[in-house]
Amino acid sequence: MPTLSGEIRKDRRRWLDPSTWHLRTRLVLVAMALLVAICGAVGLFSYASMDSFLTRQLDDQLSQAAKRSNDPERPPLGGLGGGRDPLDARGQSVGTLNARILNGQVNSAGFLASDTTRSALSSSDKETLLALARNGNPVDRTLSNGGYRLVAVETAYGDVLVTGLPLDAKASTLTSLVWTFVFVSLGGLVLIGLAGTVLIRRTMRPLEQLSEVATQVSQLPLDAGEVALAVRVPPSNAHPGTEVGSVGHALNLMLDNVSKALEARQQSETKVRQFVADASHELRTPLTAIRGYTELMRMTEDFTPDGKKSLARVQSQSERMTTLVEDLLLLARLDEGQPLKISDVDLTQLVVETVSDEKVMAPDRIWQLELPDEPVVVRGDAKQLHQVLANLLSNARKHTDPGTTVVTGVMRSADGSAVVTVTDNGAGIPPEFVDRVFARFARADAARTSPARSASGAGATGAAASEGTSGLGLSIVQSIVEAHGGTVEVNSRPGRTEFALRLPGEPPAA
Repeated sequence: MPTLSGEIRKDRRRWLDPSTWHLRTRLVLVAMALLVAICGAVGLFSYASMDSFLTRQLDDQLSQAAKRSNDPERPPLGGLGGGRDPLDARGQSVGTLNARILNGQVNSAGFLASDTTRSALSSSDKETLLALARNGNPVDRTLSNGGYRLVAVETAYGDVLVTGLPLDAKASTLTSLVWTFVFVSLGGLVLIGLAGTVLIRRTMRPLEQLSEVATQVSQLPLDAGEVALAVRVPPSNAHPGTEVGSVGHALNLMLDNVSKALEARQQSETKVRQFVADASHELRTPLTAIRGYTELMRMTEDFTPDGKKSLARVQSQSERMTTLVEDLLLLARLDEGQPLKISDVDLTQLVVETVSDEKVMAPDRIWQLELPDEPVVVRGDAKQLHQVLANLLSNARKHTDPGTTVVTGVMRSADGSAVVTVTDNGAGIPPEFVDRVFARFARADAARTSPARSASGAGATGAAASEGTSGLGLSIVQSIVEAHGGTVEVNSRPGRTEFALRLPGEPPAA
């Protein structure tokens, strides 16, 4: 028995296998994947373009700041005429770094604060400035105040001026761009996903209608009886001009062909049944005459012992033929749906009487009853229900060995229906024969049983007829029970065979 965890693992594996997904699910996921790829490519391109633009803008600002700090008329420090310190440059923005490097030493440097004061550099900052290439190309470095864009220029006096602008504004702009793009993309993906799901569902609706039509046809009872195969694909989904329409058109053509075949099969069955009914009806008169003349000859003529034996054989075979004809007529009437003679039937009393009759005919079997305390009454045709019980118990008598126990039970189920069971402890029905046990003229392989037993080797309620039986017994049982709106089931294994009849409280309308 599968456990809950096993079912969960099975479902998880099924979801991980794309081949088990619905087509609309795969289409939505593929569309979303393509949109994510497109959004990612656009985002990367936008980020790279904005980064390049901001870098060029920052380089222009850095170039202007470097020019303001580099006064061409300023002489070098150290008593060479003096000059203006680069920290005194005007028009610098907050956070600007200015530094002078002379003789491998940082003589004056600082970060411009918001109150126009200068904050000193750390020793690591000075080492970073000393390591800069002095070719005038801007580079990015990380200082104690954060990321900076730096440029180092060697002047005509031999000193080096370093100018730097913070990267915070650039980083902030790029971060805002990223988050804006992420939120806009996610919102767009959600909206496009919902709209795509609706559109794909609407587009896939014709395929679902084709599936519904095929499912309805698969659930129709096409094996027997008159079948009205009126299910078709709607004309809107059966235009050959489209892929779905071509499939719908082909499905309608197939259903038309199947419908014609079913009509031909029904007409053939109707002719066969009519022939059987007519032939059986016509055979009743000569069979009655044969039996009458046989009885008359036995009473009026003298025969030798062999003649008497032959005459008795003629009489027994005519009686068997008469029984077969009556069974065929009954099946023909049931196939035509002739109305039942409905009345109150006490199943308890009916079972007692039928078992008593069989007990007289087969005293070498053990007949047992399992009856409720209260009578079980149903609405039905008493004569036909008696024949149902007689057929089952007759099979018990014919298809089991002496000493077999046959138990007949009656009960009222919880839903109000009546249940009659006939159970024996015989050899059982062969498994390969159980599925067709109710078929007309069904007979199992006689080689599986001894000549004295049933040709089916079945238990007490085995359906296949032994020598001298017609093979119609259980067919009549099933037809009568279904005419009453009930069901009949068989369960068989070696040592136990049970037939269960379930009859509703009220029979179906005629």
